[in-house]
Amino acid sequence: MADLDEPEVDKGAPERSRGGCAKIIGIIWNTKHTSGDLGEDQEQIVKRTFRELIIYLIFLIVVCIIAFGMASTNMFYYTKVMMDLFIEAESDDGVSFRSITSVNDFWKFTKGPLLDGLYWDKWYNNKALPQNTEGYIYYENKLLGVPRLRQLRVSTNSCKVNEEFSSFITDCYSMYSRDQESTEPFGDYVKGSNDSAWMHKSEEELGGFKYWGKIHLYSGGGYTRDLALKRTESAQMIDELEDKLWIQRGSRAVFISFTVYNANINLFCVIMLLVEFPATGGAQPSWSFNTVKLIRYVDDFDSFIMGCEVVFCVFILYYIFEEIIEVFAIGLKYFMDFWNVLDVVLIAMALVCIAFNVHRTLTIGQKLEDLLQDPIAYANFESLGFWEMRFNNMVAITVFFAWVKVFKYISFNKTMTQLSTTLSRCAKDLLGFFIMFFIVFLAFTQLGYLLFGTQVNDFSTFMNSFFTLFRIVLGDFDFHQLEQANRILGPIFFMLFVFFVFFVLINMFLAIINDTYSEVKSDMAKQTDVFIMSDYIKQGYAKFWDKIGFRREKLEGYEQILTGDLAGKKMNVTEWKEELVKNGFDEGDIEEVFTKFDVDGDRILDVAEQKQLLDELQRLQVRV
Repeated sequence: MADLDEPEVDKGAPERSRGGCAKIIGIIWNTKHTSGDLGEDQEQIVKRTFRELIIYLIFLIVVCIIAFGMASTNMFYYTKVMMDLFIEAESDDGVSFRSITSVNDFWKFTKGPLLDGLYWDKWYNNKALPQNTEGYIYYENKLLGVPRLRQLRVSTNSCKVNEEFSSFITDCYSMYSRDQESTEPFGDYVKGSNDSAWMHKSEEELGGFKYWGKIHLYSGGGYTRDLALKRTESAQMIDELEDKLWIQRGSRAVFISFTVYNANINLFCVIMLLVEFPATGGAQPSWSFNTVKLIRYVDDFDSFIMGCEVVFCVFILYYIFEEIIEVFAIGLKYFMDFWNVLDVVLIAMALVCIAFNVHRTLTIGQKLEDLLQDPIAYANFESLGFWEMRFNNMVAITVFFAWVKVFKYISFNKTMTQLSTTLSRCAKDLLGFFIMFFIVFLAFTQLGYLLFGTQVNDFSTFMNSFFTLFRIVLGDFDFHQLEQANRILGPIFFMLFVFFVFFVLINMFLAIINDTYSEVKSDMAKQTDVFIMSDYIKQGYAKFWDKIGFRREKLEGYEQILTGDLAGKKMNVTEWKEELVKNGFDEGDIEEVFTKFDVDGDRILDVAEQKQLLDELQRLQVRV
């Protein structure tokens, strides 16, 4: 009896709860893998795919708004203005930064075009600027803090002199490397002083980062001299460095770094001018102008972008849950599908972009606060500008992959299906071809580098040689440079490369694709018609016209002719047109329908072709 008094337990409640969760998941995340119903008909599959496509297109629009909202043509013009000022401007002796070839040229540039570009203390009519408007380049771009000169050196006797020359060559300075970098005080250093121009500071102390020049990868440490807010003081500092031989035989690189900000367009330009002094002698200038938008959410459009970023985060959460559900549904088979791997890559890149966006917003506030507290200090935006450019690159790649993913949903017609099927079917053949192609290509790359690397700039490094050969394939080459470098081997190298790569391998590549495309087209011609997405769209279009009483009338008109006096008889195109024109049909529609069902192309609809057309009309009438 005690058992009768106990309350009944609804054992089916957990099952119903799980079933309810599964139903909700099925509604929100209804994909091929989450539905679990592999037996559904083709039309249901297309409907589900169309739903996924609509959701994804909304996501793609949001991504594009964010990406293109970050970019601006002002960035290009801002960079160009700064480059013209600091790279192209010439001193009285005709020396520009681009034309620097020696230490002497470097000092002429720093005392001329560099100071002229950094310090604008007069109007164009030579009247003095107001006190609060000094430090503006072109009167519009605020110089943040002061510029910095940073030098990297190698140690004395960092290489070994050959014994045959050791009697009259006493010192040896190697090419730059991190191992050979000098960290000892030099020159005018006074023991106990804190003069950073003659005393080395580490990358951590300076808050620097590694930088690729034309010749080497350089560390973020070195010997530094921060210039002043006034031109006269900065000129005195540069004269002092020149007089005391700050740049010597062991000097391998000198960086000039500063940052400007334009409030009119809310853009920063982080500028890095580098002059490398290789062990060969001479000088190699290079530069970096990173124009970036570090301060976000200033005006109304920025607020709109912020709203789009919130929507973007919601979409990413949606897709994260979708991928997790699919992994649980099918296990490791999930990663065997290319599109699933692409989904994971997109989500990973999106999460990196979100994380950096948050980091940048927090960091820039601290940087500006530090700058306001000490306006005569060097404003170190190097790392922030560098990572902002990497962030922009990440966003660009994300947008690219996001557009590529559209192909996952596109099967609007047979042409798109043929193209995608062709690429997937010939993938293995193309993989084998590319292995063979790159073996031959790398062989020619090494040959070109070893034959012409000492004389031709396009072959001066292995990577230059690699990309030069790609340019030859595209028709962009300088044959005369090869001929001048080696009158015999130059022409032979060129002819062999063009013959094997262009005439043989490239045509093999095209043959693989053409052959596979022909096979796919032949196979699809033999297949029965499959309900594809274009049919689904047409069906919706037909339903729309049916609601206004147009579509069904046209279908019934076709059917009346096929079941009327001409039924069971061969019908040529003239008879077909006459009957339909009488009923008010357009000649373009008439010709399209006739051509579609005239399978043998004899311009006559026989009994079998008429039956096929009638069956199709009845099928369409059922749908509409």
